[in-house]
Amino acid sequence: MQNRITATFLLLAANCGAARLSPSAERAYEIYVANLESRLVRQHARPETYLAVDRLDLPLASGDIQVEPVNGGTWQVPGALLHHWRGTAFVPHATPAEMLAVLRDFNHFPVHYAPQVVSARALTDDGQIATLAVRFKEQRVLTVVIDGEYRVESRLSGHDRGYSVSRSLHFWQVDNPGTSRERRRPEGQDDGFLWRLNSYWSFTRVRGGLQMECEAVSLTRDVPVGLGWLVTPIIGDLPREALEFTLRATRNALIEYAAQEAN
Repeated sequence: MQNRITATFLLLAANCGAARLSPSAERAYEIYVANLESRLVRQHARPETYLAVDRLDLPLASGDIQVEPVNGGTWQVPGALLHHWRGTAFVPHATPAEMLAVLRDFNHFPVHYAPQVVSARALTDDGQIATLAVRFKEQRVLTVVIDGEYRVESRLSGHDRGYSVSRSLHFWQVDNPGTSRERRRPEGQDDGFLWRLNSYWSFTRVRGGLQMECEAVSLTRDVPVGLGWLVTPIIGDLPREALEFTLRATRNALIEYAAQEAN
């Protein structure tokens, strides 16, 4: 798998060149996430449907991370690819309040989510809604650095459950990061590795701990002509791997936080 991903990044670098986010792709993404958010409002209206998938039949204590595609995982929209994956995990002895604290601990994102998150800081924060600046780094054969801004809304729904919605506002690919020649490319005019990324967390107290669920919806460039046979399967794997990493890192941070609270 690693060799196939390496080959993909090299082919993208050699054959793709700059891409451009089209209004049609942006509109398709906006319509899709609007429908998703409407479904989440209905889902969160009742305790018995708070999570999209009932995972109580899984071996919760095992620590397994369950990740699955939604609507096929990856599909084409005009001039781009849209990705939707859902993951869930169980954290023993954790509480919704502790989960909310971890999701709002922006200053420690570079610790919890290293090496993918290089830096994070709140530009505004009223305690429930924040505007967040984040620098991401994806390093395989190529190193891609992206600056992002998000609107993050996080709340508890009573004592037993809560949610967090992270909506991407801007993404800029960064050339020569950390040097005197560092610059951001024009938004939507770059290599197209990531144009949009929204994350939707739902979490609820269950017997013995906390069940957390995250749905990640992203938008990337389309597959180059003639490379679909190789690139499409790998592009489908990358969002899944990213979500699995995020769930595992969040679970580890929550276990650490809960242990500190117990002491």
